[in-house]
Amino acid sequence: MISVIAFGEALVDMLSSRLGDANDRQETFTPYAGGAPANVAVACARLGVPSHFLGMVGDDTFGHFLIRELNSHGVNTDGVMRTKMARTALAFVSRDALGERTFDFYRPPAADLLYRIHHLPQGVFETPAIVHLCSNSLTDPDIAETTLALANMAKQSGCLVSVDANLRHNLWADAAADIGLVMQLLDTAELLKISLEELDYLRGEQSQDTWLNQRLAAGVNVILITDGPNDVVLKSAAMAQHIAPPSVQAVDTTAGGDAFIGGLLAELSRHGIAPGWNEDNAFLSAAVETACRCGAHAVTRPGAYAALPTQDDIAALRAR
Repeated sequence: MISVIAFGEALVDMLSSRLGDANDRQETFTPYAGGAPANVAVACARLGVPSHFLGMVGDDTFGHFLIRELNSHGVNTDGVMRTKMARTALAFVSRDALGERTFDFYRPPAADLLYRIHHLPQGVFETPAIVHLCSNSLTDPDIAETTLALANMAKQSGCLVSVDANLRHNLWADAAADIGLVMQLLDTAELLKISLEELDYLRGEQSQDTWLNQRLAAGVNVILITDGPNDVVLKSAAMAQHIAPPSVQAVDTTAGGDAFIGGLLAELSRHGIAPGWNEDNAFLSAAVETACRCGAHAVTRPGAYAALPTQDDIAALRAR
């Protein structure tokens, strides 16, 4: 199997006890380990794939908690740095009656924004791997420079680069993601995951087809367009297919997208996918169906790491 290396933020999701507008009782917050790329690393590890996380946490209680949690799920944390220069990031998560969430981030400042290229473990990309990133590591100029450099370094070293757009506008200084900067990262990818809402934001006045074809021309092999509980669109130069996820009762959608992409990367890892791969349509369709099951499982449970499925969980959902 090919290792999966996820880079970016690990943070603590402070999950509200309330669902919807239940303002008639006291609200409490429970800490859960999270952060989109860290979630993906855990998703792969729980599915039995060798998984590494690269990033920085504060040398504080929450940072130590995150490293323990990553290790407990089988993620290699040799590339995780600790710093006393900033605290571990927090995200306070509120949920509506359908489990859809909104975030209130305590970032910046935060430790994950201080990661630099010189913090990379020696020889980290010597063996081809699947390297996964998202746009949350573009919100500050220095970490954006690091992220783009890391993505290009991985690609030049023979790794397959996976990118989840994962736009969180309230992390950006102007409360709106920098489209030009996000596009630079997206166009380093061979595998791109993007939600329909994110696509509509990034394409501006362009049509969907024009924008998607530009990504394919830039070197993206496969694009996955998600839309909550609705069909996933699988698009490549050779195919366009709609795949329906399982119908479930959502409790907390925090880890749904990360479980989905983690499940897909785990399938690619087992398949021995390498950069420049010629996609096998039947394999891709089956892999995306498995990824949909992973996402469906995750949204039926609160939190992130603990909600991510194992192989047994996916087998049970498939059987059901």
